[in-house]
Amino acid sequence: MSNTQELLSDLKGRVAGRMQLTTDGFEPYKIETPRVFGKDIDFAQLIKQYANPRDLNDPERRYSPTVCIGARTVIRRGNPNRDLISTSYVERQNLSVRLFNRRFTRLTLGYSKKFEYLIASINLMVFHFNFVRIHSAHGQTPAQAAGLTKRPMTFEDLLLTPD
Repeated sequence: MSNTQELLSDLKGRVAGRMQLTTDGFEPYKIETPRVFGKDIDFAQLIKQYANPRDLNDPERRYSPTVCIGARTVIRRGNPNRDLISTSYVERQNLSVRLFNRRFTRLTLGYSKKFEYLIASINLMVFHFNFVRIHSAHGQTPAQAAGLTKRPMTFEDLLLTPD
């Protein structure tokens, strides 16, 4: 639970004012979110329900994902906008990290042997994905869409920008 508390405390420090948060069904979120944010949050959990695989020992199923058969929403605190209760954005971000960073691809030799190298790799990928890469759905980078930059950045920009 200390990892969950640390994650939520970091999030609280990065967001000004009241926010809406949707998490998955991970139990510590239910306990730690009100503890960290108090009443200053609109919090919901989107809990997915999965079918039981027929045979867990079947080698053909070992690396296959289970089938999602439904989801239920639980309002935990405040008054979240039901139209915005979703984990899709963070799930898409996690998929992009796995797709664009070989260090997260299972059963490959692209893993990091040192934790510092993994952190550096993640930072470069997140910078590229959010500040450099123009996304076809928007015709701009996510940083431009959020009003953080006026133009797509380059890695040269990153190297010339002070900490």
